[in-house]
Amino acid sequence: MKYNYEIEEAIELIKKENVKVVCIQLPDGLKKEATKIARELEQKTNSQVFIWLDSCFGACDIPVELKNLKIELLVQFGHNQWPFWKSKVLEV
Repeated sequence: MKYNYEIEEAIELIKKENVKVVCIQLPDGLKKEATKIARELEQKTNSQVFIWLDSCFGACDIPVELKNLKIELLVQFGHNQWPFWKSKVLEV
């Protein structure tokens, strides 16, 4: 099955905000695409992309450890929006 990951939206935001360190988070069923997505984001934005591999239970499951890693942007694929989070998060 093919999915539309809306990668162009993520690329646009990364470039617009001049983000250098990104983390992508996918639900378990989509993790097999993580390296492909990360590679494309790195190639098109010159940012460093980390892949969050821990379990993920939806948009409310924001990894608090990201603050320690100095992640500038979290891109959550396959989640609904979480309107109360005050950090940079892109849900696509």
